[in-house]
Amino acid sequence: MNRPSRTDEPYEGEGYNQSPNDLSNDLTTNQDLNGIVNARALEPGEDDKGLSLAGELGTGDRDISRSYHDVDWGKGGSGPAAAAATTKSNGLGLPEGEEVPATPLPTLHSSQLPPSDGGDTPKIHQVLYSRVKKAIVKFGSFIGPGFMIAVAYIDPGNYSTDVAAGASYRFRLLFVVLLSNLFAIFLQSLCIKLGTVTGLNLAEACRAFLPRWMNYVLYVFAEVAIIATDIAEVIGFAIGLNLLVPAIPLVAGCAISILDVMIILIFYRPHGSMRGLRIFEYFIIGLVLAVVVCFCIQLSLIKDTPVGEVFQGYLPSHAVVESQGLYQACGILGATVMPHSLYLGSGIVQARLREYDTKHNLLPPEMDEVDLNGDSIDKGYYVPSAKAIKHSLKTSTAELSISLFTFALFVNSAILIVAGVSLYGNPEAPDADIFSIHQLLKDSISKAAGTIFALALLLSGVSAGIVCTIAGQMVSEGALNWKVRPWLRRLATRSISVTPSIVIAGAVGRKGVSEALNASQVVLSVVLPFVTAPLIYFTCRDKFMTVRDGPGGGARFRVGNTGTDEEESTATPTDGTVKMANSWYTAGFAVLVWVIMAAMNVANLVLLGKGQRNLAGFSYNQAVRIGDRIECSGQGGWDPKTGEFYKEINAQIDQAFANVDLNLKDAGGAGWEQVFRVNSYHVPINDEALAAMVRNFRKWMPNHKPIWTCVGVPRLGEDDMRVEIEVVAHVPEEASKA
Repeated sequence: MNRPSRTDEPYEGEGYNQSPNDLSNDLTTNQDLNGIVNARALEPGEDDKGLSLAGELGTGDRDISRSYHDVDWGKGGSGPAAAAATTKSNGLGLPEGEEVPATPLPTLHSSQLPPSDGGDTPKIHQVLYSRVKKAIVKFGSFIGPGFMIAVAYIDPGNYSTDVAAGASYRFRLLFVVLLSNLFAIFLQSLCIKLGTVTGLNLAEACRAFLPRWMNYVLYVFAEVAIIATDIAEVIGFAIGLNLLVPAIPLVAGCAISILDVMIILIFYRPHGSMRGLRIFEYFIIGLVLAVVVCFCIQLSLIKDTPVGEVFQGYLPSHAVVESQGLYQACGILGATVMPHSLYLGSGIVQARLREYDTKHNLLPPEMDEVDLNGDSIDKGYYVPSAKAIKHSLKTSTAELSISLFTFALFVNSAILIVAGVSLYGNPEAPDADIFSIHQLLKDSISKAAGTIFALALLLSGVSAGIVCTIAGQMVSEGALNWKVRPWLRRLATRSISVTPSIVIAGAVGRKGVSEALNASQVVLSVVLPFVTAPLIYFTCRDKFMTVRDGPGGGARFRVGNTGTDEEESTATPTDGTVKMANSWYTAGFAVLVWVIMAAMNVANLVLLGKGQRNLAGFSYNQAVRIGDRIECSGQGGWDPKTGEFYKEINAQIDQAFANVDLNLKDAGGAGWEQVFRVNSYHVPINDEALAAMVRNFRKWMPNHKPIWTCVGVPRLGEDDMRVEIEVVAHVPEEASKA
């Protein structure tokens, strides 16, 4: 008598199922014969491909195409054919006294799957398609934060530095643009890592992990960087608006820029619903894409420029180590790797982590009681779970890297390329501000080129101003733990930057705002090493980057200071923790990047003083490069160490020649060997002075003879000054390339 099978799930009760599932996990019948049939493999015949009934369990719930009695079990089987061939049976289908053979189950491979014949067995391409679709959908859900960070790398400050680099060196500083973007991607990846693992932005981490005095010092640096950045955004917006609508003065443009705060107040709620946050992110994405489209059109207007020459600019060039080139490279670095973007990058990743934990019920119990729809939540309270970190970290980093390496790098390169094509070799370019550059673009390319440039500048100012205000709010909240309404914080942050911009625009006008824009980039380059140091420190220490498993795990126990340093430093994976600090080579590269940035910024300050004394005090350069020429202003015979003039005329002339050579090389030339024109002024002009001039010509230019004009004058710039020499040098393009 057949005994009915049990139900598929034994723990549901002792009920019996008259129509059991063919693939039931607990199928027991008389034919099962104490499990012998389930342990016996099919013979690898022509049709079954070596597939066992036990192996069918791995394919999921589906109909079996052949019944038990249709299978040719072969020798020793218990099917109908085998039963007729047995002699004396022991009830198991085997000769009496013979043990049941232990037949191993075959391994099921994809190549052993039977043909589906229209069934629902998944094909390899279907599985691949499903995985690709899932990856694309997941990546799409993370799009947004990378664009917000990219905005910081296409702000108005980049316009002034990239335009100056293109006007002076054409395409040869594209290498610095590329290098700066690679540094930015690396540092922003560390920001994402810090924000994802700890749940804190950089300002909050400084407050949680550093001594109070150090946190306050870093806050001052961060606030200075925020103000300097926001001044650049306000000025860029005002200039762009004035260029498009000349009837709107600069002062009014600066005041109008405060409307950015209204946009943030309406849309940006980092602790609200993801729908509202994504709407805000889409708005920022639209602004970024609009800037990209503007420069795509701008590049399409360029004619007769070899593509190979442009791409050659991404290779290292000796222009980077020249005095003027290094000065401009430091400016590009300071304008590209923005301090406020590091705070922003570490503070906008938590929303998707919280969304994952909420969806999978991984929030700690106390987190469930917090009002997630308001702005009053303490962001330091939430720490992502280990599963949320694993789900988000790599995807967030990939989205950021793609956004920066495509959009930010493209826009910065496009600005420099457009400037290199239209301004390189133009005598007016070195002294041009953004207003003059707009006019030069209209004259050299087309009227549309100037309009598009102004529109891109306006859009960059709007988008960069928005994200800068958000970063300012993060800094003040995180470092000081302000307990005021968010709209007041945002309004205060914006007002601090708008007020000095209005004062500058009203007091000194067009010239003043251009100088303020350039000065803001110098301030940012000085602040950058101080901001990046704690970021590298936090991400390199297991003390801060160890994650616990379970809901609300993450780095929660360090933020609350519930454990000692010894307990935290001895945590191992066997304790249910995972160490996510930087590896030794990542830490080494991070330190190298920091040293390079610090060295370039020190060089920036040195160069700002050396050879720029007259630029700062009297608004002129010692030497200016214009295309393939370098024009050097009059050089006297003063001692460069003391600034004092020598008493003898011969000594002054000798020193004047040395000063000319120094300034030519600082401007990217090779010195006197490239000089083709000399004008000298003497007090008085006599045989001794002329003989000294000829002697120095033979010394400094033994292989060629320049044209020379010698003039006697009653007085020069200083009372003790007896000679002044100005020259023009020719620097062939091929000789200036690395």
